[in-house]
Amino acid sequence: MIPERSNKLIKKLFAPYLAYRLRKTFKLLKHNEVETMQGHSILLLCNHFSWWDGFFAGHLTQTYLYRDFHIMMQEDHLQKRMFFNRVGGFSINRKSKEVVTSLQYAAQLLDDPDNLVAVFPQGALESNHIEEINIERGIDYIVKKVKGNCQIIYYSAFVEYFESLKPSVYFHFLDCGTNHDFDYEKVKALINAHHKKALKEQVNAEH
Repeated sequence: MIPERSNKLIKKLFAPYLAYRLRKTFKLLKHNEVETMQGHSILLLCNHFSWWDGFFAGHLTQTYLYRDFHIMMQEDHLQKRMFFNRVGGFSINRKSKEVVTSLQYAAQLLDDPDNLVAVFPQGALESNHIEEINIERGIDYIVKKVKGNCQIIYYSAFVEYFESLKPSVYFHFLDCGTNHDFDYEKVKALINAHHKKALKEQVNAEH
């Protein structure tokens, strides 16, 4: 397991560069409103469909959710891009005995109310048009190990082009409650109902 080695200066310098890259690549990044809770860390669950997903989560954290960004990455992916270790990336290897260490590490980060930890609960890249979001059991483990106050937020992201050469990304946020009232099966059902509803609403997305 590779722990993060965040550097505040590198994070500060990387944020405007990331915003610039997103502006150059995408026409629009749009999201609905979600109320964040004061005194709570945030476990951010995101559907995983593209190479950009970690950048989306980081940008939304900087510009909207206002927490210190951390992200769980596949260990082989992080090893190839160790720069991300300096801006919040830590590893998980689902085939290793250290998988529990990574989950515990995520929970420890979430004990701090200033932190946000982004996790892709599907555990693999899948089309953003699938109707069923798999929520791996590791999420249940993380939430139950958090000792402080933690809010769980999910979003489904969808890409559209419409009349533009550049794609637009639409984020559909969902407040899933806190670690104190967390129920794995209920949250899994809530996320999937939300995702299916968002898929239908996406048909009428403004552009």
